[in-house]
Amino acid sequence: MISVLLAAYCGEDFIAEQIASILPQLEDGDELLVSDDSPEGHTATRDAVLAFDDPRICYVAGPRRGVIKNVAFLLGQARGGILVLCDQDDVWLPGKLAKLRAAGGCHATPTVWVHAAKIVDEALRETGQVAVARPGLLRNLLKNSYTGCCMAFTRELLPCVQPFPADIPMHDWWIGLRAERFGRVCVLDEPLILWRRHRGTQTGRGGTLKQKMIWRWRMVSAIWRQP
Repeated sequence: MISVLLAAYCGEDFIAEQIASILPQLEDGDELLVSDDSPEGHTATRDAVLAFDDPRICYVAGPRRGVIKNVAFLLGQARGGILVLCDQDDVWLPGKLAKLRAAGGCHATPTVWVHAAKIVDEALRETGQVAVARPGLLRNLLKNSYTGCCMAFTRELLPCVQPFPADIPMHDWWIGLRAERFGRVCVLDEPLILWRRHRGTQTGRGGTLKQKMIWRWRMVSAIWRQP
């Protein structure tokens, strides 16, 4: 069983397009969990999700405490053996889940899969750039290449990543680094999504040099502090 985890926030502009690209790839026993972190009273995202009327979709109100808390909440709700992170404004290419199923198999070792992504603009026009994750603990401490929308992992990894430390800068970075230390990372170089970059993007905005140094110190501390 696969659980697709979609952390939403005022996502009505693009979320329907994303869901439409996911549903044909789900099998009957799979689930798409949407946790809506939009402000109270904002119903446009909910209406866009529920318009699909698909029993495999589970829509819930999020904790409204930011994206990291929202993803942690979704992990607590998921039932699948493979957990697939998903952004609200991207588009999956056909065959993404089939390739993850084929790569998955049965692994006792906690495993993360990361795949490449075609970077596109707001109108889904390709920029010619491709994002590819590169494994390695030190490499990713210095320059993170783990992007949630390009990640999936086995349920066996959950005890290694939960609970999220309170001071980590981003959940996907944390998940990737914990897999580096306690499991394994498998890379699929093929682009499996269109990764939409636009002004309303909620993550991946960079930061000052000072902020980046603070983030890295927090990650190093959390990686070795949490058993």
